[in-house]
Amino acid sequence: MRLLMVEDDKDLCSATKLQLCKEGYEVDAAYDGDEGLYYMLEGSYDLILLDRLLPKIDGISLLNHARKKGLLTPVLMLTALGDIGNRVEGLDSGADDYLTKPFDMRELLARVRALTRRPAQITKRSELRYCDLLLDFSALYLEGNKGRCTLSKKEADILNLLIKNEGGTVSRSQLFSHAWGIDTEVEESILDTYVHFIRRRLDAVSSTMRIRTVRGVGYRLEEET
Repeated sequence: MRLLMVEDDKDLCSATKLQLCKEGYEVDAAYDGDEGLYYMLEGSYDLILLDRLLPKIDGISLLNHARKKGLLTPVLMLTALGDIGNRVEGLDSGADDYLTKPFDMRELLARVRALTRRPAQITKRSELRYCDLLLDFSALYLEGNKGRCTLSKKEADILNLLIKNEGGTVSRSQLFSHAWGIDTEVEESILDTYVHFIRRRLDAVSSTMRIRTVRGVGYRLEEET
């Protein structure tokens, strides 16, 4: 199960992440509002732990924006602002639960377990259409001009981000972080292997779309001319 923690206190973030990892969770970390928003919208998480007082974008504004963009992931807001007015504001902004600092790690873990036990919300849109492609990143399949093929989760993650950028170049680091997470120990060179796999999938469904290598930068999806 994959979690994202958005917290500018790096010591607290590190200690909390350590405990969560001991419980079997996979945890990514972001340290300001800009970075947090990027990973909230681009990553695939089961739960987000969100600090309220963040640099660049505060937690309330960040969560409001993410919910308006369609984020359905459960959010546990963490903050030192614990009076009733602040708790109500946090919940009204889209948080699913609210825990004040300093917190006992046992309570945090209990709340994480409770939120991740809830039935997953079904998104209204699990499909992306782009030119002659249909990507279903929930059912993990790709359709083109001739037939359909199945995808791995990593292939779907990478192709999802390329399609969303509509022909724009996506950096290697963005693609890698989106598919594998921020702090993974996997070698970044594995991205090239998965791009090779996706190119074969595009050929298999007779798509006119091709993944172009932008040397020294990353990749983009464009129509073959």
